[in-house]
Amino acid sequence: MSREKNKKKLTSQQEFEIMKLVLDKFLWIGFGIMTYGVYLMFSESTPIGLVWMVSGIIILFLFTRIIVKEYEIIK
Repeated sequence: MSREKNKKKLTSQQEFEIMKLVLDKFLWIGFGIMTYGVYLMFSESTPIGLVWMVSGIIILFLFTRIIVKEYEIIK
């Protein structure tokens, strides 16, 4: 019970700043996976590289959907 009273509430601006930090990390992870896929396409074989590239695209797409859903961004 006392634990709930000690929790601090974030303002929407603070929450957005934290989400931007998380977004940046996911973008780097997705970009890194896609870059690794391109490297594999040229060095090993095209199917393996494509699998890695598609994985990176899926990660970026999922995170984009989470952001749009969380912040109700209107197209």
